[in-house]
Amino acid sequence: MSGRQFPIILGLGTTQTLAWASSYYLPAILADPIARDLGVSSNWIFAAFSASLVLSAVLGPRIGRQIDLVGGRQVLSLSNLTLGAGLALLGVTWSIPVLLLAWLLLGIGMGLGLYDAAFAALGRIYGNASRGAITGITLIAGFASTVGWPLTAWGLDSIGWRDTCFAWAAAHILIGLPINLLILPTVKGTKVTAEKPIKPHIPIDRTMILLAFAFASAWSVTGAMAAHLPRILEAAGATSRQAVTAGALIGPAQVIARIVEASFLSRYHPLVSTRLACLTHPIGAAILALAGGGAASLFAIFHGAGNGILTIARGTLPLAIFGPENYGYRLGIIGAPARMAQAAAPLAFGLLIDTMGERILIVSSALSLAALLALCLLRQESAAS
Repeated sequence: MSGRQFPIILGLGTTQTLAWASSYYLPAILADPIARDLGVSSNWIFAAFSASLVLSAVLGPRIGRQIDLVGGRQVLSLSNLTLGAGLALLGVTWSIPVLLLAWLLLGIGMGLGLYDAAFAALGRIYGNASRGAITGITLIAGFASTVGWPLTAWGLDSIGWRDTCFAWAAAHILIGLPINLLILPTVKGTKVTAEKPIKPHIPIDRTMILLAFAFASAWSVTGAMAAHLPRILEAAGATSRQAVTAGALIGPAQVIARIVEASFLSRYHPLVSTRLACLTHPIGAAILALAGGGAASLFAIFHGAGNGILTIARGTLPLAIFGPENYGYRLGIIGAPARMAQAAAPLAFGLLIDTMGERILIVSSALSLAALLALCLLRQESAAS
């Protein structure tokens, strides 16, 4: 990470924290009160959330290609407007159709403004030298849940869920939009011809498939834990206070793991740290199973550490294997199955928890180990690169 990169890293880290806190991490706190006010099951909220993730997955390759062509300034700035509009509409929701429309807007905003778009923007600016910058913004945005969950919960208690949505919407317009417009440079060097836009050909080969599968498996666990962590920990015997405390440790654990990745692990190929990251959730689950609810914080630390490195790997591993050419478009293709898995995970795990309780961690651990297996099969391809 160079001094010249620092303003962009600080700016993007701030806007990423805002984007994640006000979209992806919102249902964990607001799903139940929204459902009560609308007189429906909270599964409707998670279904709408899942639909928004599906939409962001579908849009991912197109958004990545656009960033490859013109850079990230326009796209990330548009994400603030779209997320703000979605949050404002969510704040005035009075029926299921309006709820779905609000989350579809949020889905478009997430596609335009979460990590894949930010990584693609950095790849367009820095090329092969992006690893440090990617790590830098994830160091800052690793606190999105640590900041977002308490702020949303405080807003819920103080001003209600509707005004909390309005407050997040205002933050996008007053904070996120100016930062993205002022900090991100206008990228030069690519001329776009409207008459004949060239769509790059990216073969869906064995390496692409293994990467897509690994990230889909791992990020389905991330999606499930983000939506249901307190509920799962309470099912394992933790008190409500222990579950909340454990949830607050995920952000710091992510950041500490990213510091380790940026210092010690940066000398190795990203494949090494990614494989290690797939082991931490199963280790944490085993500790929780053996020690009970009192080990909730240990589980959260292990899960958070692995998730922190996996977030970096989603940007750095494809860059290390394939290089910066068509990087944003390739990220969109590889990331689409992961977003689909994230979309299904909150609803699927929500239904499974009703019958399996804490044994749902067997499912999440199996998914993490499946991701590890796929990454182990990448040895020859990555070495060749």
